[in-house]
Amino acid sequence: MTKIAFGAKSWDDLAGWYRNASEPKRLTTRYLPKRHEEMVGGSLYWILNHALVGRSEIQGFSKTEDGRWHIVLEPKLIRTHPQPKRAHQGWRYLTEDKAPRDLEEGEDIGDVLPGKLAGKLEKLGLI
Repeated sequence: MTKIAFGAKSWDDLAGWYRNASEPKRLTTRYLPKRHEEMVGGSLYWILNHALVGRSEIQGFSKTEDGRWHIVLEPKLIRTHPQPKRAHQGWRYLTEDKAPRDLEEGEDIGDVLPGKLAGKLEKLGLI
């Protein structure tokens, strides 16, 4: 599943949400995703600046007192190889073959192209 990292301006902003976290993270949403049962054990992929940049494992879903829902995430953010992805509203489901790979420990991604530019270059077959 993909989600926009709303309010995050950089990777450091997004990673800051996870810093020093020992408890599961809770992301509040108005509606329970229709495919929620099959997503437990999968990942929520974060979109930042028109690119998928990281993921967290989905541990479950719980209802809040006000009728909203929490997506319960592992308190660990895993950096992925940046992959172009347009912003969207609502939930989008990502199949395993379309998901970006995790970066290896110590792997340097170098200078990352902005998502829009990388998407255009990819369509042209240049990257």
